[in-house]
Amino acid sequence: MLLKRLQEEVFEANLSLVKHNLVLFTWGNVSAIDRAKGLIAIKPSGISYEEMKPSDMVIVDIDGNVAENRLKPSSDTLTHLELYRKFTNISAIVHTHSKWATIWAQARRPIPALGTTHADNFRGDIPVTRRISRTEALGQYEYNTGLMIVETFTEQGLDPMEMPAVLVANHGPFTWGNSAAKAVENAVVLEYVAEMAYYSLDLNGRTALDTFLLDKHYLRKHGKDAYYGQD
Repeated sequence: MLLKRLQEEVFEANLSLVKHNLVLFTWGNVSAIDRAKGLIAIKPSGISYEEMKPSDMVIVDIDGNVAENRLKPSSDTLTHLELYRKFTNISAIVHTHSKWATIWAQARRPIPALGTTHADNFRGDIPVTRRISRTEALGQYEYNTGLMIVETFTEQGLDPMEMPAVLVANHGPFTWGNSAAKAVENAVVLEYVAEMAYYSLDLNGRTALDTFLLDKHYLRKHGKDAYYGQD
């Protein structure tokens, strides 16, 4: 078996999506990459979380060729691969249709940074992609979805390490991180702040977060002089 440890990591992360109520049925997937080997482990397509095993995680190369497994990889594999190619510092990706984040994606609205809970994890508003065109959707849909995500980050000048999340318009969220566990954590926090933002704007449509406070909370956890947590 090529990447047993990576398969186990991805398997556990996929189960975490169920634990944190981010998925229904088979609606979601986690992948992780071994950069040295150029191989990715990803959830198989359409297999229930209750039935799958670590060895079911499909190993593919960066071009999407199945290197090991009898099962087909997730239908979202080409999206994951494009993100790995362009966001070269990320190590794992999560895609879900979690309720609150997907509400914002369907509304085609970015999730505004309204409080320090958001700022502790995401340095700014969670971006949303443009709508996919008919040609893109009827062509290489999943690959084009990845291109749209990269396009969004390029056009908005976003650092994927400072903004480890995106909403695909009319579709749902993707998150990533330096491990499968961190990518899942970002998906959990994204769902939490998506719900809070909805109700915050319902209570006060003029609420906002000062940039200095956003930066303070983000940088005290993630900046070069971060002091949150233990050394």
